[in-house]
Amino acid sequence: MASNRRARHNYDILDTFEAGIALQGSEVKSLRTSQVQLKDSYAYVKSGEVWLKGVHIAPYGHAHGLDGHDPERERKLLLHRHEIDKLRVRLERDHLTLVPLDVHFRDGRAKVALGVARGRRRHDKRHALAERDAKRDAERALRGRDDG
Repeated sequence: MASNRRARHNYDILDTFEAGIALQGSEVKSLRTSQVQLKDSYAYVKSGEVWLKGVHIAPYGHAHGLDGHDPERERKLLLHRHEIDKLRVRLERDHLTLVPLDVHFRDGRAKVALGVARGRRRHDKRHALAERDAKRDAERALRGRDDG
């Protein structure tokens, strides 16, 4: 439905988790029509709960009155207690951040893939781009050799 491509550019993803999202009915309908943006969003642990902030889920066009939702509200993420404790300790100890990588449906339930990430500096980003381009060129060369 939606992926956060900038997250993989701006951060080194060290580990990933999949969490459920507590949503209202009109939010689920908007998600099914892929009206979600993950740009500049992040997750954090507060009082033993994980919250998602900065995700924009557009209001559902056919919802009206009380059925509508606030597109920028914070959303609670659903994880097991031991996963939350493990995340909290790792984030605090290593000074890492939690970024949403994508939003998808699994067995009819909305899920978000969270990445435990470390921010990249500008020269790290350039190095990662050069590395990716070199890998792509090498794969092309191998593919071209196999065809001939």
